[in-house]
Amino acid sequence: MKILQINNQHFLKGGAHKVYFETGELLEQNGHEVYYFSQKNKQNLENKFSEFWPAETDYRRLSLIGKTDSIKHFVYNKDAFKKLYKFIDYFKPDIAHVHLFMGGLTSSILQALKEKNVPIIHTAHDYRLICPSYLMIDGKNNICERCKGNKYYNCILHKCSENNIFQSAVLCADAYYRKLFINPIEIIDRFIFVSKFQLKKHLEFNNNFKKKSDVLYNFIKDFSDSNLKTKKGDYFLFVGRLSKEKGIETLIEAVKKLDLKLKIAGSGPLLNHFKNDNNIEFLGYKNKEDIISLIVNSKFLVIPSICYENNPMSVIEAFSLGKPVLGSRIGGIPELINNGENGFLFETGNVEDLQKVIEKANSLEDNLYFRMSDNALKFASENFNPKNYYNSLMDIYQDVISNYKYKEN
Repeated sequence: MKILQINNQHFLKGGAHKVYFETGELLEQNGHEVYYFSQKNKQNLENKFSEFWPAETDYRRLSLIGKTDSIKHFVYNKDAFKKLYKFIDYFKPDIAHVHLFMGGLTSSILQALKEKNVPIIHTAHDYRLICPSYLMIDGKNNICERCKGNKYYNCILHKCSENNIFQSAVLCADAYYRKLFINPIEIIDRFIFVSKFQLKKHLEFNNNFKKKSDVLYNFIKDFSDSNLKTKKGDYFLFVGRLSKEKGIETLIEAVKKLDLKLKIAGSGPLLNHFKNDNNIEFLGYKNKEDIISLIVNSKFLVIPSICYENNPMSVIEAFSLGKPVLGSRIGGIPELINNGENGFLFETGNVEDLQKVIEKANSLEDNLYFRMSDNALKFASENFNPKNYYNSLMDIYQDVISNYKYKEN
């Protein structure tokens, strides 16, 4: 099968990009021809077909006048449409699997795929289909569902994009353009959601997702539970983006007065907002190998998010290494953490509750800890196994292709 993987960036920028790359690798390992379509960027990993790709625009570095002039391009990328049109003629893919596309390649690529009769699968890594700013939090970092019923103007009223009214206005315009002219919900043939919660939330906004959606958890590329020996480390660990929605401030406040160690790995807008404390160490950005080592040698991973997380890759990676997780009771996190079995849940944004849970986890007897570790590994084996993921993904691909050909005939 010829499969086209599409994503705004062709470098490891975040969890969605990792899924984009590793899905492609998994398909190639199973004998499929995989082609990639993205945007040209100096940070890109090498790809022999990048000559077909449009250039990426770094909107954040543009002046206000430049940003204003580029709004049309942000909403509809004509160059991406033309380049993908030629790309499809050259490779003739059987199906296209689209990851991140809004605000970069834009919905113009959906138009190109549809005109060329290529079936379209889309993995929804966030909430951009129903929320202009994709996080479902407003400018004050409160959970926000005001755009329900296509009331996207609320994104401007509440400055939902980084509390910036201009950015929020651009995202609002993008949402209305997609709704009125190139509606992904109508064009895309099948949606893959990475958590049950994420699907449920999309259905609350638009019931049209119901007939064309599947839930498929992300997977671990190199997963193996054979001969894995878990160690009980001496520190708690946070891995991820240092930003308000990730709840990093809640975690730091909870740990300050506790007699234990916390290591924080990652970068983001709040990186320079904090300083190393007696028991808190900021490690900055770490590569994949370093992250794995940090998880292996930790006691618990902590996910203190205050936004609707879906299927956090950090939880998946921790469980696959037999490491239990402490997570806030929000979004898709409770789907992964069975309280008291493979980790502990705590009330979102509640410093005192998080403190109690951390103290409870820290004082856990060894036999209970290693039982929890075994449960985490078992959950990973059942839910994040690449073989199971591949089989489920191929079922989706083949179902869409067969139905699509039937419709075309």
